[in-house]
Amino acid sequence: MKSITEICELLILAMSTVAVLVLISGVVKATVKFVKNEVSHADKASVLRIIKNELGAYVLFSLEILIAADIVESIIKPTFEDIGKLAALVVIRTVISYFLGKEIDQEIESR
Repeated sequence: MKSITEICELLILAMSTVAVLVLISGVVKATVKFVKNEVSHADKASVLRIIKNELGAYVLFSLEILIAADIVESIIKPTFEDIGKLAALVVIRTVISYFLGKEIDQEIESR
């Protein structure tokens, strides 16, 4: 039988994997849309803004999943060094998420 720590470590691995898959999925979708847009004669600037916003949403979601994984990891390994690393990562990811979310919201409002 696995211990709680081992189960949490598997959960962290699963969450990190999901975050990477979400990010890769977003990049692939954005790349496909970008290529289609470049081949077509559509209004490239407005389509690129839409693609950028959609990719940004995938990045935000991926960051949120990674923050959750970091929180779980700090709960099972609560050393001061790990908590310090977690705090730094959460601050960096939160700042990125905030500004990326703000940029997406501004783009949506300007439509």
